[in-house]
Amino acid sequence: MARSARNTDTAPEPAPALDASLEDLIGYALRRAQLKLFQNLIARLAVHDLRPAQFSALAIIDQSPGLMQADLARALAIEPPQVVPLLNKLEERALAVRIRCKPDKRSYGIFLSKTGEALLKELRQIASDSDRDATAALDDSERAELLRLLKKVYQE
Repeated sequence: MARSARNTDTAPEPAPALDASLEDLIGYALRRAQLKLFQNLIARLAVHDLRPAQFSALAIIDQSPGLMQADLARALAIEPPQVVPLLNKLEERALAVRIRCKPDKRSYGIFLSKTGEALLKELRQIASDSDRDATAALDDSERAELLRLLKKVYQE
C-alpha cells in the first residue's frame, strides 16, 4: 500500500474524540466534572445506602432545623413533590423526623434525629474526602479558585 505524499516522518494525528466546539462549552465541562465527582461520591455513600441528594438533604436540615418541605425543595433545587419520597426514606431510616408546627397544624418542620446527626458527621468527612480525591489534579489554590468561580456562576 502506498503512503501519501504528506509528511511521513510523524505519526498521524489521532482523530479528536469530540467535536472541539463541545469541548469549549462550560456546561459540557461542568457536566463531565460533575459526573466524575458524583461517581466517586455515590460509591462512597453506597456503604451507608444513601444517595447524594439524601446526604445534601441531611446537611441542609442540619443547617436549618425545623425548615419546611418547600424550603428544603428550594434548597435542593427540586420540585416540592420530589421532597416527599426523599423525606420518607430518611424517616424510614430514622435519620430525620417531621414534626407538626404548633402555629400552623398543616405544616411540618423537619429535624435530624440523633442517629441522623451522628451519621451526618461521618458523611461530611466522606464527602470531603471524595471531593479531594476527585479533584486531585488541582492544587489547593486551583481548587479554591474553581470553587469561587462555580459559586459566582450559580449564585448570580
